Amino acid sequence: MKQVKLAPSILAADFTQLGAQVEEVLQAGAEHIHIDVMDGHFVPNISFGPLMVTALRPLADQYGTLLDVHLMIEQPDRFLADFAHAGADIITVHVETCPHLHRTLQTIRELNVGPGVTLNPGTPLSTLEEILPDVDLVLIMSVNPGFGGQSYIPRSTDKISHLRAMLDAIGSTADLEVDGGIDAQNAAEIAAAGANVLVAGSAIFRGTQSISHNIAAFRRALSNT
Repeated sequence: MKQVKLAPSILAADFTQLGAQVEEVLQAGAEHIHIDVMDGHFVPNISFGPLMVTALRPLADQYGTLLDVHLMIEQPDRFLADFAHAGADIITVHVETCPHLHRTLQTIRELNVGPGVTLNPGTPLSTLEEILPDVDLVLIMSVNPGFGGQSYIPRSTDKISHLRAMLDAIGSTADLEVDGGIDAQNAAEIAAAGANVLVAGSAIFRGTQSISHNIAAFRRALSNT
């Protein structure tokens, strides 16, 4: 089984301290920085654009960390080049927003960025079957996207297990990422189901403990997985 990697979501960070907080998660060993891009149309919230990726690129380079850009936006093809040129390592698009999904993933690959694909909780895994060989990352949303701090949808665990079986059946080396309601209490269960990249926002950036303490709690929970 692949080593389980952490992808702190900056959506939950204190934006007045963003640089310092991102550096703290990097010093604590986070392997990805997860950047949720929202347009107020596909999801009911607005967040970041390519300038955020540009701003974080030097820190990512300093610590050897991947910038994991999740496009929760309509017509993502219009912005792929912008995020690639800003410094994204991975660009993930939604099945629900890409009528020509194979072409979109090809475009991401041609931009020298890792292509990722994701689906909402209500979208079946069957929508991924034809494109699994073409992706570097598959993301399962375990909450309905748009806002941080939501609770994990328990049925997501079975979905993760089924997706892991699908990836293994074709010999895929793609990462299986999960995003939504993940904390130190359920991280081991999610990893055991087959996930190897865990996105966490509130459980890392918020609460009464320090960021480094919260990441250490994840590492302890995952140590026997």
